[in-house]
Order: sequence, then C-alpha cells, then structure tokens
Amino acid sequence: MDVIILKIRTAIQQLFNVDQEVSLNRPDPQFGDFSTNVAMQLAKPVGKNPREIAEQLAEKLRETDLFSEISVAGSGFINLRIKDSSLTSELGKIINNPSEYGKSKLYNDKIIVIEYSDPNPFKVLHVGHFYTSVIGDAISNLVEYAGGNVHRVNFGGDVGLHVGKTLWAIINNLGGEYPEKLVEIAEDNRAEWMANCYVEGTRAYEDDENAKDTIIKLNKKVYQFHNDNDHESALAQIYWACRQWSYDYFDKFYARIGIKFEKYYPESETSQIGLDTVLEQRDKGVYKDSDGAIVFVGEPYGLHTRVFVNKEGLPTYEAKDVGLSIKKWDDYHFDESIIITGNDITEYMKVVLKSIEQFKPELAEHTRHITHGNIKLAGNEKMGSRKGNFLRATDVLDFTADANEKVQGNRNDEPVLGAIKYGFLKFRIGSDSIYEPNESVSLHGNSGPYLQYALARARSIIHKSASDKTKFNAPTDDYSQFERLLLFKITDYPNIIAQATLEFAPHLLCTYLYELAQTFNRFYENSKVIGDEREQIRLYLVMAYASVLYNGLNVLGIPAPDRM
Repeated sequence: MDVIILKIRTAIQQLFNVDQEVSLNRPDPQFGDFSTNVAMQLAKPVGKNPREIAEQLAEKLRETDLFSEISVAGSGFINLRIKDSSLTSELGKIINNPSEYGKSKLYNDKIIVIEYSDPNPFKVLHVGHFYTSVIGDAISNLVEYAGGNVHRVNFGGDVGLHVGKTLWAIINNLGGEYPEKLVEIAEDNRAEWMANCYVEGTRAYEDDENAKDTIIKLNKKVYQFHNDNDHESALAQIYWACRQWSYDYFDKFYARIGIKFEKYYPESETSQIGLDTVLEQRDKGVYKDSDGAIVFVGEPYGLHTRVFVNKEGLPTYEAKDVGLSIKKWDDYHFDESIIITGNDITEYMKVVLKSIEQFKPELAEHTRHITHGNIKLAGNEKMGSRKGNFLRATDVLDFTADANEKVQGNRNDEPVLGAIKYGFLKFRIGSDSIYEPNESVSLHGNSGPYLQYALARARSIIHKSASDKTKFNAPTDDYSQFERLLLFKITDYPNIIAQATLEFAPHLLCTYLYELAQTFNRFYENSKVIGDEREQIRLYLVMAYASVLYNGLNVLGIPAPDRM
C-alpha cells in the first residue's frame, strides 16, 4: 500500500506541483483492489473539476508498471487494480522470509515502557487483571513487531490501606500476631484465604470504628517495616510471608496464561520517591496544603483536586504514581511510557499527569494512558470486591475450560487460552465487553479455536504435499479468481498490522485474521491443492497463508498449535 500511495503522490506532484496526502480504500473486488478520492481533495487547490483531475491522474498512473487496470468512477473516484506480478513478488517475500513479513519500523530503536495488569498483593486477581494482562501483552507484541525495544512492567500496592485491612483480618483469624500459625494455611488455598481476609477487613473498616482505628495504625506500621527494614517482629513476619504468597500466586497465574513481565514495581519502592517529590514541589507551589493534607488543585486545568499526601502524612495512590513515573524514567529513559488501565481512573490519571507536567513536562509529554472498559460474563453484572463475589481471573479459566470440555472433549490450555484471549481482543478497546465462554470455544465462527484449527488445517495440507517447500521459484503470474482473492488478502497483512500498531487496536488484527481464514476456506473449497496440476503455486499460497496466520496469532499472544 505504501508503494501505491507513493506512486499517486509522485504523480500529483508531477502534474499539479502539489504535495497531497493520499488515503486508500478497499472497494468491492469487482471494481478493483484499491480506490482513492484524492481527486476530490485536489479540486480546490488545483482549481479543476474532480473528474478532470481524476482522469489526468489515471493517465499518469498508467505510465507506471504497478497497475493492470485503472478506471475513474462517479464524480472522481479512481479505482486501481495492481498487477498479478506485484502480488507474486509479495508472495515470494513471505515464502523466503516468513517470520519477517509484515514487520515495520514504526517504533524502530524506540524504548517503550508498557505497564499493565497492576495487581495488588493481599488481594485476589479478578477478571479485570486478566483482561488488562491480555490487552497489554498484545499491545506490547505489536510495538515489538514494529521494532520497538519494549519493557513490560507491572505495578502493585504492597503498602496502603488495603494491606492494613487484610492484616487486621489475618490477625483476627490467627488469634493474634502468631506468624507460626501461617503454616496451617494450605498452600493451594493461600490466595483465596487472603482474599477472604481482605473482604472481612474491608467490612470491618466500614462498619466498626474500633477496627477502623486499628487498621489505620496497621497501615502506618507496614510503611515502617520498609523504612526500618523490619523482618523480625511478629507482625512484620506475617506481612512479608503473606506478601510473598501473593507474588507466588501472581507468578503462577501469569505463567499459566503465557504472559511475562520484566519488572514488578511495588508501591513500597515508589511511595518515598513520590512523597519526597510532592513535598519538594509543594515548596515550589505545584502542590498545596489543604486542611492538613497536600493536594494538587486541578480546577485551573479543567480537572478536579486530588489528595497526594493525606492527613496522616502518608503518600496516597496519586503520590505513588508520581514516584512510579520518575522511577520508570530513571530506569529506562524511555521514548514513551504507556499505561494500560480500566477507564474508571481516566480522570485520576489526568490529574496525576497534569501535576507532573508542572515540574517534569518531558515526562508527562512522553506518557500515554490507554483505558478500557469492564469485561463481563454474559448475563452477569459487574460485581464489587466488598461483596466477596466478584469474578476471579481463575473463574474465567474454569468456565471456559468447562465449555471447551463440552465442545471438544478436553480441558487443554491451548484452546482455552486461545478462546479467552481472542474473546477479549476481538472487541475494540474502550467500551465494556461481554465474554461468552460457550461462544468463545466454538470451532465455527469468530473465535480463537476457529483460527487455531484453521492454522492446523493449513499445516496439515503442507505436510501432505510432496511439492517443493524450500525455495520460491515464482511459477506463475496468472492466478485464478480464488487464488488471487486469497493472495490479495494475505498481502494486506502489513497494512493491517501497521494500522493496529498505530491505533493500539488489536481488534483490527483479530478481524483481519478471521476474514483471512474465511477467504482461505473459500479458496480451498474451490481449489484442489494435493494432486492438482497447480499444486506448486497453491502450496505456496497455503504456506504464505499459514505463515501470516501464525504470525498474527503470535502477535495476539494466542497459542498456535500444529494440530487441534
């Protein structure tokens, strides 16, 4: 597509001495491969009728060796059909270097820090963590595919009021500060036990003033454990042990879903940086004292006021995020920092970044916040953690495994993960999405297992063929209808992957891969491969199709098995 745009822009420059941006659309195949309305955009600067401009451009473009057919339609649309030889050249690129096909240089040599998932120790992973992890991994893969040097990082609250709430309930359940009693908690039940303690502590904080006072004091003690490097006192032993339980639980879950992080930033590492920064910048007028707390007044910027240091002198989430931004900059000196979260903290992050902009404008300028909606199971409402009945991340795995067992007779992780990840990614990031486990595992329709099966089917054809698979020898530039449709769809992959990367929109790649598989099915229904006189060229088509499908699934983070 880039070559076509360049040809058109060059023709415009030569004819009218105008530098004009050009966009291409995909018309119905009967009209051509591409169309453009650039003649209408040129009407005013050139001072001519769009149809006349289009005719002049079409005549100029016919002088190139790229197009087999150029026509003008309507009031000035230009329809273009590229030569089959150009498609053959693209086919050769795929066959000769399949792993590199579609890669761009959009982020070449750029250092990109991508933060996502962000679970809190002492709490359970819920469906939102699962969803954000999948989205963040896919966006990270897109940026890497475009040449970016990506650092995947995670951030979580190992200090804060939620820790105090959980510790209160832990002490209550242990009958006091008895770390030796922790051995009584079964290893496979530790995460669930702590989650229940958090729910219990949250209720106590809201309903019991004495408990609330104790929880506030416990919160302060946790900060002190870090300041004093206390690992010996009874309460400190409980804290450190349970924090490690949470980390082990996170690691086990991430390993199960095939997602890795380079670094986990605990709030205990960023809170002091954030606190010191807020105090320093308060003296410079960025932050203000307010009723015993320290705030950033957002109203002059069209935002709202938020507390960065509370009345107890402790940093809030806002200050910790300030510290995190500074820590990431010091660690990576990034070109861009991307933060992926739910859209419930959109306004919160605007305030945090606006405050940073006042003293580190380059840091705020290079930070981008991407938000998404909630993920819900079909028929379920969003549930809050205080009720203790929210949708856990492992629930999604279990529900999908149950559905997969009914459909395919097994609970294998590859189709289950393919179903979930594709089920999450096929929707545009931003709004709420409904996840349907039964639909997600279907081998028919727009699902991950459908694409996994499509890849396995193509690889089976390749394995069965005795034709040459080692070197592309361009056996034809003359394609049948279904051969050309498939090849044209395959060669659209670089355009789609570039658009998905620019827009941080994995759903565009999902849609493309589904359409690609459908195009292949039509090709295969109408084009015999094994034993046909055109087996060699058709084998190349199957190989190219399998390579692009495999690459696309890998970018999405979806397992790409040889057989289903």
